[in-house]
Amino acid sequence: MGAGTEVFAVRWLAPEQGGPAVRLLDQTLLPEQVRVVDCRRVAQLAEAIRSMRVRGAPALGVAGAYGVVLGALTGAGAETAAATLTAQRPTAVNLGWGCRQVLATGPDPEAMLAAARRLDADNDAACLAIGRNGAALLDPGARILTHCNTGVLACQGIGTAFGIVRTAFEQGRLGHLWVDETRPLLQGSRLTAFEAAALGIPHAVVVDGAAGALLGGGQVDAVVVGADRIAANGDTANKLGTRALAVIAGASRVPFYVAAPTSTVDLATPDGGAIRIEERDPEEVRSALGKALLAPADSPVYNPAFDVTPATLVTAVVTEHGVAHPPYRSSLRAVAAP
Repeated sequence: MGAGTEVFAVRWLAPEQGGPAVRLLDQTLLPEQVRVVDCRRVAQLAEAIRSMRVRGAPALGVAGAYGVVLGALTGAGAETAAATLTAQRPTAVNLGWGCRQVLATGPDPEAMLAAARRLDADNDAACLAIGRNGAALLDPGARILTHCNTGVLACQGIGTAFGIVRTAFEQGRLGHLWVDETRPLLQGSRLTAFEAAALGIPHAVVVDGAAGALLGGGQVDAVVVGADRIAANGDTANKLGTRALAVIAGASRVPFYVAAPTSTVDLATPDGGAIRIEERDPEEVRSALGKALLAPADSPVYNPAFDVTPATLVTAVVTEHGVAHPPYRSSLRAVAAP
């Protein structure tokens, strides 16, 4: 990526800019290629969400919001757009939330667009606050282990878990960042490492299986991850592999922090057992990003996109409104209150 290239997840393209369209940076191609995709139809945006050209809970909320506006302006219909987009990634609560926020403004497309822009701006502000709140929990020189991608590419703003890392780095409080590669789509090695390198953050990429050695060897001071949905009791759905990290962190007496905006807290979902877990294409596991065969073509594959970390393994949940500690049924309700 060139020095002048803007890093972003989602942008609204107004008619005078060649729209209406939802502009995305195609994350399936990074860091090897930089390609911008202008989604001019709801179906095109739905495919981009499903194929993870855009991903990350907060960014999906923004994409959903602008997608409803796109539906209103292009004849697909706002409500149809909301239903279509929400169905693409059932585990990520922010996608449907962003759609509903815009629908609630009524049928006027201009009012919808204003609501989507507010949601986008509020998301940026939330990420900054999460960064400050989370960095305050870290000791100077902290060595952090993170999973998947939770930076600009996933969140629009500075990020959630990565926003904490970035804030600590800017404050001179970060010692080192360990980046899990995050199989099978490698969001850690492809995206988080790219963002860290661009910012000059000291980091190293590790295979997912190295986390136990790092944590058990005393090389990690805190694990910080994002979330795609947090149930009312604190159970947290996040990228597959998160639960294993939480178990190892607990056994190693290392704090395990979840970072997310309050829009990711789903008080209507009582616990992790009620969270629907998305299953993805087996070919994501059988091949390395479609370029090399890793398993026999006829070998069955189980490929859940997420797992659920029990609240008992979560040290704290960092939000823009403060840090929630156990018991989570009361503390999450307090931070999520409008």
